[in-house]
Amino acid sequence: MSDAPSKPNAPEAAAALGRLMEVMRRLRDPVDGCPWDLVQNHGTIAPYTIEEAYEVADAIDREDGAELCDELGDLLLQVIFQAQIADEAGNFRFSDIANAITEKMLRRHSHIFGDPSSDAAKAGPAGWEAIKAAERAAKVGTADKPSSALDGVAATLPAIARAYKLQRRAGRIGFDFPDWRDALAKTHEELVEVVKAQDDKMAMAEEVGDLLFAAVNLARKLDIDPDLSLIHI
Repeated sequence: MSDAPSKPNAPEAAAALGRLMEVMRRLRDPVDGCPWDLVQNHGTIAPYTIEEAYEVADAIDREDGAELCDELGDLLLQVIFQAQIADEAGNFRFSDIANAITEKMLRRHSHIFGDPSSDAAKAGPAGWEAIKAAERAAKVGTADKPSSALDGVAATLPAIARAYKLQRRAGRIGFDFPDWRDALAKTHEELVEVVKAQDDKMAMAEEVGDLLFAAVNLARKLDIDPDLSLIHI
């Protein structure tokens, strides 16, 4: 018996997704739609999108399958909502979203979907970062503004998550401490800087920021999720 995951029922999934999309279209109908939904835009519903993502993570953490199904539905609604707003403005449609992510997955998994004899396929998962770097270069790289390994790290991420992702990106291109002991030494160094700045509130605030950044880096080097560490306090 194969251990491969079962194939999704595409017609059933397509019908369910189409029904949800039609519900959202109806809610946004300018004549007799929902007054609340009609006044929303990308920005006003962004906080709900973030909130729903956290609620999905919470359901996973609690290992609550029924709640996870419900929360994934709420998160999917946010995607459909954003797509409907974009469609009305003539920017893009839901099909564009689905096609773009499908092409991205095919491109990033050439070892699965591409030519098995190609260099990219032979590299396997190890080629993932090279492919992502090429995508970033194609998206943002110009003569005036060359692409960077740090491009694409969202400024709206929670501060600890953003610091962690920036450090992980930097580490992948060799800008990193050899091991956790060096990161610990840096954390000690930043703590001393905080003490030295104690008579200057603004300087102390900056040094505390450096200390927190160093602490997140130490957690990364120890393969510890800093957010989870805080949750367990």
